[in-house]
Amino acid sequence: MNFGHPPPLVFSTDYRRFVGVDSGGMAHFLPLGLQIPEDHPDHALLFAKIPTPVGTSDVADISLMGPGDILFLYTDGAYGGSDAQDRSKLEAVMSEHRLLSAKDICNALLEFTVRRDARLLRTAEEDEIDDKTVFIIKKE
Repeated sequence: MNFGHPPPLVFSTDYRRFVGVDSGGMAHFLPLGLQIPEDHPDHALLFAKIPTPVGTSDVADISLMGPGDILFLYTDGAYGGSDAQDRSKLEAVMSEHRLLSAKDICNALLEFTVRRDARLLRTAEEDEIDDKTVFIIKKE
């Protein structure tokens, strides 16, 4: 369960599409404000220490973002994280606006989601509408 915080996406300007992010290399934490009691079975998993420090041999495994690549952080109100059709539409918005500032890309993505919400209202699917947060980090 991701509590409305799906995994980040990276948009490659070279390929003009989202590229995979290896979830094995991501830190996983509960969203701010949530806490697991100490007697919960998963408590130890969340607070386990890293067994060994990162060494120079690990650096080769790190994939760096290229110039112009965009890190897309979002809540499930902007994109649920699994619908291929929605992902394709987001890629199109990202591709169209990729050369703009991070702020302008955020605004374009939010405008897209607001238009999607208007369609959901017209089709009586308002239960699919959720609050949304979009955060863009663009490597220059």
